[in-house]
Amino acid sequence: MDLDTAGRYLDRIGARRPAAPDVAALRDLHRRHLETVPFENLSIHLGEPVALDEDTLVDKIVRRRRGGFCYELNGAFAALLAALGYDVRLLAASVFGADGTLSPAFDHLVLLVELDERYLVDVGFGAHSTYPLRLDWPEAQDDPSGSFLVLDAPGGDVDVLMDGVPRYRAESKARRIADFARLAWWHANAPDSHFRSGPRCSRATGSGRVTIRGDRLIETVHGARTETAIATDDEVLAAYEKHVGFLPPRVPTC
Repeated sequence: MDLDTAGRYLDRIGARRPAAPDVAALRDLHRRHLETVPFENLSIHLGEPVALDEDTLVDKIVRRRRGGFCYELNGAFAALLAALGYDVRLLAASVFGADGTLSPAFDHLVLLVELDERYLVDVGFGAHSTYPLRLDWPEAQDDPSGSFLVLDAPGGDVDVLMDGVPRYRAESKARRIADFARLAWWHANAPDSHFRSGPRCSRATGSGRVTIRGDRLIETVHGARTETAIATDDEVLAAYEKHVGFLPPRVPTC
């Protein structure tokens, strides 16, 4: 990513170019990304292809002001961070199910950024930490979104827990964005993929989270959750424009 593209990306998330690639700037970029670029699977329900090359990701997130799922969001953010001088690597992760079992490797993409310490950076897991997590810190890390633990796991991996619940297990080996293409295709096309169960679009706010799931608007403000039915297609489209900042070409459908 060149500096001109990085500048347009920074404008997209409402951030200034950092004076230096330090942890304070990383924390600011992480929070701003979560609050402006939504976690969404709408391409799947709009008949759009999902591609992971940098030009496509920049076009979708920066020019079209859309979001994406983990491969798109963290893939694009990694390119931005690298352009700003950060030492960033892509890591494959497996997600814990409700029964404690792990999904296949490459089911999730998370980033490792090395500064004075190592940080796990993740703007692509939906409701997760507001700020990067210290990788080599054995104690609980308090965050506006909850309490997080990063624990050693077998084979040099690490487990990430949120409020005591295991979320995912990240590997230590650096990967390329192309390594995630097969699982990205599966999530976008396989009948068993949970991303195909219905359209969803969600972003963090300063006080909680706002989500559009099908014809439902879900808002969480300081822990209080409300869910409202959206009656018409025009109102669904208006909700996207108001709450996540873009207008889909039509209402996404299952």
